Amino acid sequence: MSDRLRPTPGQTVGPFFHYALPFAGDSELVPPGRPDAIRLHGRVLDGQVAPLQDALVEIWQADPEGVVVQEPGSIHRDGWTFTGWGRAATDNTGRYSFTTLLPGATEPGAAPFFAVTVFARGLLNRLFTRAYVPGHPALVDDALLSSLDATRRQTLVAAADASGLEFDIHLQGDRETVFLTYPGH
Repeated sequence: MSDRLRPTPGQTVGPFFHYALPFAGDSELVPPGRPDAIRLHGRVLDGQVAPLQDALVEIWQADPEGVVVQEPGSIHRDGWTFTGWGRAATDNTGRYSFTTLLPGATEPGAAPFFAVTVFARGLLNRLFTRAYVPGHPALVDDALLSSLDATRRQTLVAAADASGLEFDIHLQGDRETVFLTYPGH
């Protein structure tokens, strides 16, 4: 018998997010008034472009210098320690929002991005994607983006707006966001 655990069947996630998972300051990776703070926001949409009002979005990101922060205590917000992790529930219009910092590239030649995880009713497992920072010169040569068909790349690039970056997540349909699979998942 192997010491390795065998995978079990998936079970739909949700719709319990609004009861158990949100916590105070969960979407504020930095205080909203911080001078270098930006807003990463968007909508989670189904295949008919209808908003999902009971989804949960998590982000992991590098700091502005490209360092992947490994500080403990991501759930405890102290107001000055940047942990690079946040969680936001969608509202009744499918919108989510984070107050955070613009991430830096984690290695030379790579484009900076937010690692994004989506939990929603009807999904057997969470979904993984990326939201790339628009306008960065490394977008052209980024290894992941370059591996995709040119028509699909734009689903991973956020759009700049007056408050920061907008990134809509389409779970299905013509504008479906590219989702990623990681080894062992």
